[in-house]
Amino acid sequence: MTAIIEIEGLRKEYRRRRGRPFCAVDGLDLTVPEGGVFGFLGPNGSGKTTTIRCMLGLVSATSGTTAVLGRVTPGELSTVMPNVGAIVETPAMFPTMTARENLHLLGAIDGIGRRRVAESLDAVGLGERADHKVRTYSLGMRQRLGLAAALLKDPALLILDEPENGLDPAGMREIRELLRLLGREGRTVFVSSHLLTEVEQTCDRVAILDRGRLVLSGRVDDVLAEASRPSLLVVLDDMDAGAETLRSAGLSVAVDGGHLRVALPASDAAHVTRLLADAGLYVSELRPDSVSLEELFLSITAHEEVLS
Repeated sequence: MTAIIEIEGLRKEYRRRRGRPFCAVDGLDLTVPEGGVFGFLGPNGSGKTTTIRCMLGLVSATSGTTAVLGRVTPGELSTVMPNVGAIVETPAMFPTMTARENLHLLGAIDGIGRRRVAESLDAVGLGERADHKVRTYSLGMRQRLGLAAALLKDPALLILDEPENGLDPAGMREIRELLRLLGREGRTVFVSSHLLTEVEQTCDRVAILDRGRLVLSGRVDDVLAEASRPSLLVVLDDMDAGAETLRSAGLSVAVDGGHLRVALPASDAAHVTRLLADAGLYVSELRPDSVSLEELFLSITAHEEVLS
C-alpha cells in the first residue's frame, strides 16, 4: 500500500525562557496510506497541529523526518505542493472582498481559472453566496470557503485542521459527505478533528495522539472491534429472572444499567435466546456490546480535561 504521508521519529521542542523545553511532539511515527479519509485525533496540546505544521514546513522539527507524497519535507515541499491542499486552523481571507474574488486572487498564483473557482465554491455549498463579501460570512461559512481554497488545485492530498469548526449540523453533514466523496475519488484526506462522532462517521482510518506520541492507529472498524468487550447486551421484562436463568446455565452475567451484560461473543446470541425462551422469558433487545470512538478516545486520554 502506497504511503502518502510518512513520519519517522518526529520531535518538536519549544524553548521556554525558564525551565526545560516543552516537547509538543515526542518521537512520532505515523504512516498514512493512499486514498480515503484519515482521522488524526488527540486532546488539547497533544501535538496534532504541530505535526501538521512540521509536515508543511511552517515550523522546523527538532529531529525526525516527514515525507509527503514521497518527498521529504520541508526540503522538497515545493515539488509536491501543487498536489497538496491544506487548511491549518481558521483560514484567512480578505474580508472586504467576495468569496469569488478571494479565490480568484489565490488561484492566479497557480494559474487557476474562473471555472475551477466556481467548481470549488459549488463543491462546498457556497455557489449562491460566492459574490457576497467575506465579512458577511459566519465562522462556518468561512470554514467552507477555506475548504474551497484547499480544493482549488484539485489536489491528490488534502490536509485539514478542524474543517468542521463552527459549522451547524446541516453544514457538518455537507462537509462530511464532501470528505467521503473526495476519499472515494481516490484522494487522501488527512483530517485533524475533535468531533469524534463526525470522525467515526467520516473516516476510514484513524490515529490517536496523546502527549505527542502515537497511542493507536488503524482502520476505524478494526480499532473499535479490538477495543470492544466480547459480550452481549440483553433486555427483557423480568431482568432478575433472566439473570438467574443465565447464571444457572453457567454464564457470567452482570446487570449494567438497563441491560444484562452476558460474557459471550456475538456468535452465541442464539444460545442466550434459547436459554431464556426455554424458561418462558423473551428478549425485547439483544445486541453485541460495542465501543464508540468517543468512548475509546476518552479511555485512552482520560488524564486530559479538554479536547481540541
